[in-house]
Amino acid sequence: MALSQSARREWIERYERGPGQLREAFARVPEEARTWRPGPGKWSAHEVVIHCADSEAQAALRIRTVLAEKAPVIHGYDQERWAEELDYHSQPLQPAFAAVEAARGRTVPLLQGLSEADWAKHGRHTESGPYTAEDWLQIYAAHLEGHAAQIGRNLDAWNAAKGTMPS
Repeated sequence: MALSQSARREWIERYERGPGQLREAFARVPEEARTWRPGPGKWSAHEVVIHCADSEAQAALRIRTVLAEKAPVIHGYDQERWAEELDYHSQPLQPAFAAVEAARGRTVPLLQGLSEADWAKHGRHTESGPYTAEDWLQIYAAHLEGHAAQIGRNLDAWNAAKGTMPS
C-alpha cells in the first residue's frame, strides 16, 4: 500500500536526521572503545561508521537507479565481506562521516521533489525481489537510526565488560 504524502514527509525527515544521530552516538564512545568489538562477528563502533559511509553511497545510487532507469536491477552486496576485505579499521572516520552527510544532503532535496509517478517507480533487488522508491525510503530512513542504536549497544557492552558505568 502506498504511503500518504504526509507519511512520506515524515520518513524523509527521519532520513534527514540520520547523520546527526550517527555522529551523536559515536561521540559518546570513548577513544579506547571505538575499535572494540562486542563479540565474534560483531562490528566495532568504528566499523559501523565506515559501513554507513559505504552503505549510504550505495543507497544514494540505488534511489537514483530506481528513478532513472527502466526495469532497474538493484544489486545486493556482502557487507561483512566489505568490512573484512576493505579493512574498515584502517579507514579514517572523518571522511566517512562526510560521505554519509554528503550522500544524504544530496538525496534529501531529490526526495522532497519527487512526484507521485516517481514514488510509484520500482525495480528488482537481487536479494529481496520487488523494490520500490517507497521501499527504499523506509529502509534507509531507518538505516542510520539502527546503526546509531548499535553503537549505543556496543558502548553499553564495552562498559559492562570493563565494569564501568555508562556516562
